[in-house]
Amino acid sequence: MSHEPVASAASAPSLQPEVGRTVIEPLPAPLRGAATVPGDKSISHRAVLFAAMAEGTSRVSGVLDSEDVRSSIKAVSQLGARVSLERQPDGSLAGGITGWGASGPRKPDAPIDCGNSGTTARLLMGVLAPWDVPVEITGDDSLQRRPMRRITAPLMKMGARFEPGGRETLPITEVGTRDLRAVTYDAPMASAQLKTAVLLAGVYARGTTTLNEPAPSRNHTELMLPEFGVPTTAADRTASVTGPRVLQAAEVRVPGDPSSAAFLVCAAVLKPGSSLQVENVSLNTARIGFTRTLERMGADVSVRHAGAAGKEPYGMIAACHTPSLHGCEVPAEKIAGIVDEVPVLALVAAHARGVTVFREVGELRVKETDRLAAVVEGLGQLGVEAYIDGNDLYVEGQPGLRAPAGLVFDSHGDHRLAMTWALVGLTGGVPVEVENFDSVKISYPRFLDDIERLAR
Repeated sequence: MSHEPVASAASAPSLQPEVGRTVIEPLPAPLRGAATVPGDKSISHRAVLFAAMAEGTSRVSGVLDSEDVRSSIKAVSQLGARVSLERQPDGSLAGGITGWGASGPRKPDAPIDCGNSGTTARLLMGVLAPWDVPVEITGDDSLQRRPMRRITAPLMKMGARFEPGGRETLPITEVGTRDLRAVTYDAPMASAQLKTAVLLAGVYARGTTTLNEPAPSRNHTELMLPEFGVPTTAADRTASVTGPRVLQAAEVRVPGDPSSAAFLVCAAVLKPGSSLQVENVSLNTARIGFTRTLERMGADVSVRHAGAAGKEPYGMIAACHTPSLHGCEVPAEKIAGIVDEVPVLALVAAHARGVTVFREVGELRVKETDRLAAVVEGLGQLGVEAYIDGNDLYVEGQPGLRAPAGLVFDSHGDHRLAMTWALVGLTGGVPVEVENFDSVKISYPRFLDDIERLAR
C-alpha cells in the first residue's frame, strides 16, 4: 500500500495554526461550480473488510484515504489479508485486496488498534466471530469510551466470547467459534454497525440469521454482500443472511460520501450568491436524509440520479443560497439517516425563522464526543438558544444571524464538529478559530482546499 502522505489541510491559505487552533477566514466569494467529495466512508470500510473476508483478489476503487479507513486497512493486514492499494491522482485509494477466504484470518501478533474508528472496531467483531482465534481490539482514548455492548451482546448469543466478561468498552479480546449459531435478533436501536456485525457473523452460521431494528438504518451491507456472492434478504427494518457461505472476490467502486457533501451543500445554502453541484456522490436513500431536512427548511436543494456503482445509486446534489429559511421538526424515525449531519443541520437551523426540533438524538451523546452537548455549547457562543429536552434537540433560529468577532470553537477532536464550526467562519463575515481542526483528516482531509477552490 502506498504511504504517500495525505495532502495536509495546512496548505490551504486560510489556515493559520495558533497553539492547537486554526483560524478560519471568511470566503472571499460565493461558492460556485462543480465539486466532488472523497469516497464514502461507510462503503469504503465495507469494501476493505468484505474483500479481506473473500476468496480471491477483489478490485476496489474510489476508497476514501482517511485515518478511519486506514484503521480498517491496517486491521485486515494484521489478520492476513494482502492489501495493495495505491494513492490515485484524485486522492482516493485503488487496487487489489486478496482475502483469507475459507481458511480464515490468522492470529495477529499484536492488538488491533482501531484508532478513532468505531466502524472498524464494531464491524471487525462480526468479521472475527466465526473464527477461533483470540484477537484483542482496542482504540484511542475516545474510542475506548464508546459503547460496545450493543455489538457484543448479539454476537455472544451466536457463540462468540469476549474477555474480560461483562466489559462494555475497549480494549476487549474476542474469541470466535467455528460453530456459530444463527439467531433472530431484535436490535434495541437502529444501527448499521450493529446490523452489519450480526450479518457478517451470520454469513458463517448454519441457518438464517435475521436482524430486526426499530427504524431504518444505512443499508450498504445489504447492497454490497450480494456483490460478494452472498444473497441477502432486506426490507425496511429487517435483513437476513443464510449461511454458511464464503464471500467471493468482487469489484467495488466507491461513490462520493454524502456526509462530506452535506458540508458543501450547507455552506452553499448559507453563503450569499452561492450555487454549486456536488457530483458523483452516493444517493443511497438511507444517506441523503439531510437533503430532505434542508428542503423542509425551505432550502434550494435538489438531487439528480446519474447511475449506480454496483447497487449503490449515485448522482448530483445541487444547492443554492437560500436567504429565507424556516424551522421544521425532524421525527425520530428519520434520525438514523441523518445522525452524522445533525450538527451542521443544527447550524443551518440557527439561521432559520422559528424553532427546529430534532427528535430522539440521544445517539449523538456516544459519537466521537458528546455531539449533543457540543452543538448546544457552540450555538450558545453564537447567541442562539439551543437546548436539550430528554433526547430531543431544540434550536431557536435567528434570521440574519451574524457571528460576533473573536469566537473560538472547540471541536473536541470530532471531525463533524470541526467542519460545522468552520462553516461559521467560512460563510460568515468574521474569522473564527477552531481547536483541533486537524480531526477533519478522519473523513474529509481536503475539506478546506475544496471549499476555498469553489469560492475563487
